[in-house]
Amino acid sequence: MIIQVFETGVQTKQIDHIIQCIRNGGIVIYPTDTVYGIGTGFSNRRALDRIAQLKGKRKDDLEFTLLCSDLSHLSTFCKPISNTVFRFIKEHTPGPFTFILEANNEVPKMFQRKKKQIGLRIPNHALLRQIIEVLGEPMLNTSIVDDPNSEYVTDPEYINEKYSKKVDLIIDGGIGLNAYSTIIDCTKEPFEILRQGLGIVEL
Repeated sequence: MIIQVFETGVQTKQIDHIIQCIRNGGIVIYPTDTVYGIGTGFSNRRALDRIAQLKGKRKDDLEFTLLCSDLSHLSTFCKPISNTVFRFIKEHTPGPFTFILEANNEVPKMFQRKKKQIGLRIPNHALLRQIIEVLGEPMLNTSIVDDPNSEYVTDPEYINEKYSKKVDLIIDGGIGLNAYSTIIDCTKEPFEILRQGLGIVEL
């Protein structure tokens, strides 16, 4: 099923349908402030096998980012951070940045990057943040494909054509961008840019 939201704006019943789909373990494709993403709720760990199969990878090889609606999830999923790190993240959110932080014990090993770390992101996309806020937990997010030049990361028509029978819901937010988020390692100081993407920052 595809829900179009970019022309008429999102309606309450559409939000309710999206939330119900995710809470039932569904996989959703959605717009962000960068490329389209694919994911599910943090609690829907059984859905990860389907996402891995869709991307043609082993589940253990997927790197998930926690999409959050605000900074409140920092203390829930990350070890305590310094004031410097907090101010840096606050200054650059919401936005096209993924922050690598030390994961705490609330984050299962399967979601952690190397050295027990997690990527956390607060996208500059009002609808997506609203969905996460109503859902009450972060989204486990990964990009649809790993090639930023693929039309499947930007065009909802192509996305629907390829994935409509493989996912439970597609949110059509119009043509997306073909740039990824900038990944910044905040586990050490000075911070390090691991991938330069859409977000521009001087360290």
